[in-house]
Amino acid sequence: MGMPAGQMFTGSAPAWPGWTAPGAQQPMPSLPQQRRVVAGRPVRAPWWQREDVISRVLAVAGVAVTLIGVVMLLVLAAQAGFFGPVPRVVAGAVFSGALVAVGARVFAKAGGRVGGIALAATGIAGGYLDVVAMTTLYKWLDPVVGYVVAFGIAAGGVALAMRWRSQGLAVLVLVGAALLAPFVTTELALLGFLIVLQIAALPVHLVRDWPWLHVVRTLPAVLTTLVAVVGIALDSGTRAERFEVFAAAIVIAVAGLAGAVLSGRLRANDVTASLSFGAATVPMLAAPLLFSGRVAPTVVSGVFAAVLLLVAVVPWLPKLGAAARIPGHLAVVSALAGAVALFEACVGAVEVQTLPSALFVVAMGFLAVAGQQRSRFAAALGAAFGGLGALSFLFRADPGTLAAQPEAEAHLGLSTALSAVFLLAALVVAAWTARRLGLLDRESDATVLSVFAGIGGLYAVTALTVSLGVATGSRDGFLAGHGIATVVWMVAATAALLFGLRRLARRSQQAKVALVAGLILTGAALAKLFLFDLATLSGLLRAGAFLVVGVLLLVVGTRYARVFAEMDSRPRSA
Repeated sequence: MGMPAGQMFTGSAPAWPGWTAPGAQQPMPSLPQQRRVVAGRPVRAPWWQREDVISRVLAVAGVAVTLIGVVMLLVLAAQAGFFGPVPRVVAGAVFSGALVAVGARVFAKAGGRVGGIALAATGIAGGYLDVVAMTTLYKWLDPVVGYVVAFGIAAGGVALAMRWRSQGLAVLVLVGAALLAPFVTTELALLGFLIVLQIAALPVHLVRDWPWLHVVRTLPAVLTTLVAVVGIALDSGTRAERFEVFAAAIVIAVAGLAGAVLSGRLRANDVTASLSFGAATVPMLAAPLLFSGRVAPTVVSGVFAAVLLLVAVVPWLPKLGAAARIPGHLAVVSALAGAVALFEACVGAVEVQTLPSALFVVAMGFLAVAGQQRSRFAAALGAAFGGLGALSFLFRADPGTLAAQPEAEAHLGLSTALSAVFLLAALVVAAWTARRLGLLDRESDATVLSVFAGIGGLYAVTALTVSLGVATGSRDGFLAGHGIATVVWMVAATAALLFGLRRLARRSQQAKVALVAGLILTGAALAKLFLFDLATLSGLLRAGAFLVVGVLLLVVGTRYARVFAEMDSRPRSA
């Protein structure tokens, strides 16, 4: 009988399984085919296959559809004449209470968290809408009483959310009530009900870190009040309506600040609270539109700016800052909103002619604070106000106006000269602040900033001299101003050249830039002297300008030749 190859003898030993003849190559063991398990995160199922996602989507959809049905019961049924007011309101209240009771029972059972939250949120929001209808649609409740009852319902819903540790329940209650309340009423009382929702959720931030609650309790009241402000401003509402909306804007801002402060004291990294406070300031920033004239809007903006900037500087006050514990991001948001309000106050308080002066004064204030506290954010605010001031200054004293005598005499004067003085002062304060902040430590940065500051300063001096000449009322005032401006240009060029020559051996980059700037400015002064002043200035002014510029050129030329001669005579190192 033949034997299988695997059972044949090799030498004297049988080929047993697992045995290899001496000298033969060891075969690789055969491994069973198994699926390799890769260490790492477990593979998650797609979102549509996850039970929690689908259940939450269905629950939110159920909340929305059910609340829409409640609104239809309260509003559309009334418009169609179905049932009476009492059956509609009672049916809505009974249905809402039943949903809350069933939600509590479902929540207590295994796997009933999502369903219980959805049912309870629908019932609580439905009850809130029922109160809105009783107050505004049927006029059964006085608005104050309606607000109190609505506050109780909202506070109860928030308390239940805290007990169940569910941010979703609180968010669904507030979102459902806020989004559907405008379908029940569009009266100004709607602002009160939305503000009630904003206030009712405030205590939560003392216990829970629920960032989404900041957003949903703030935005509905903010957007609705902002629409009311614009609508009344365009439609010229009654005095009572204006003050109601103004009061709503104040309460929204105060509630937003309270929520941000309460949350910031416990959680310093809660940026959402600060951003929500920033949104809460928008109705107050728009509130000046509610008032006519100049005084009332300016007072509103000025007082609001003072409050916001006070909140921003609290962290810099040792004792008060330690007690308030206002986080830095809240101070930044408050400072930004305060700066906008301060800009509104400047625009409302002054005329177009003096607006640059006001903006430059505010810029100097921010820059001074920035230098004192070494705050780059305050410096940025100061630079922003300085930039706005410079734009408004250029609008009044553009190059065309400075060059044409009729335009200059029509638009320039003491107000323009005062703005130029404040511009020069702002540049000086900015230079001090830049040094305090370390912006001038690097030679390249210091050089660039010096060039821009020099250009701005020369333009301001030119506008100053021409404006003062025009302000004198003399026929030759404009010409005299330009003659003085030419001399100032040459004086600045001389100073730049002498500065560059003095530092040529120590700081080559700064010296070279100064020399180039001085030579360019010298060329500009000479061009102005021959192309503009020679044709426009009278005899005495023309002679004086030529004499001063000529003497300065001689001084600079002599010094320039001496410095480079001394450098050439020095022994060169091998």
